[in-house]
Amino acid sequence: MTDGEDELRATAADLAIDPPLALASLSGEADAEWAVRGAEFAGAAFIGGIALDERSRAAARATVRDRDRSEFLPDDPFAWMDAQLTTLADVNLRVGVNVRATSVAAIRAAARVCGDHGAILEVNAHCRQAELCEVGCGESLLRDTDRLCEYVAVAADAGADVSVKVRAEVDGVDLRETARALRDAGGDAIHVDAMDSEGVVGAVKAAAPGLVVVANNGVRDRATVREYLAAGADAVSVGRPSDDPRVLARVADAVAEWTDDAASDEDTTAAPTEVSQ
Repeated sequence: MTDGEDELRATAADLAIDPPLALASLSGEADAEWAVRGAEFAGAAFIGGIALDERSRAAARATVRDRDRSEFLPDDPFAWMDAQLTTLADVNLRVGVNVRATSVAAIRAAARVCGDHGAILEVNAHCRQAELCEVGCGESLLRDTDRLCEYVAVAADAGADVSVKVRAEVDGVDLRETARALRDAGGDAIHVDAMDSEGVVGAVKAAAPGLVVVANNGVRDRATVREYLAAGADAVSVGRPSDDPRVLARVADAVAEWTDDAASDEDTTAAPTEVSQ
């Protein structure tokens, strides 16, 4: 299938992300309490990331030891997911869980937990710490499309909606090709850290219109919101400042303005033309 050929265009509403503003996962910080604090502004929140199996958990522990990095390292990551999602059951948010894994079995188990709670399973193909990449997590998955797509297919088969968090500007990786592969594997969304390549968001959406495209990186104000949504993103996400209500309020207002303008344009286009007698 070529770009956009015979493919319905997905929107944030297809994943019940309303408003089309998400809180992006922050290792060691993005838990249920964090999500609740941002719920008045956002339509979705991705908790985690959480390492699921022994190799990914060992790599996460190494980043804590060697980099003084904050990580979620509960004794049972699946029980942690279940407890966090239970806490958020009555919060007006579409919740996702960003996960790292080195095995299909771990992805399947996490997807079942997400499916039971109506949550999105987000595969982390984004983190670039060497400890994580060396065991096959994070950014390294962008260079192993077959394994990444196997994760997506397994998660979809287990009953979860599936997103993949990716990063632009990775040598040798064409995110347009990645997006098409994820779509074909059964993915529902692609969460794009655009780095300094904001235009990649539109290219990804054109390549796979059937994926919900969430744009991330530097979303702080009206200008950045409009830049990403005008480029073709279906939603935007706030990362590091997701615990700052001032930033969230600015972004939420900008998203609301954009969606109101889009609805007004649709109404104008759909209005019947008056025929003079």
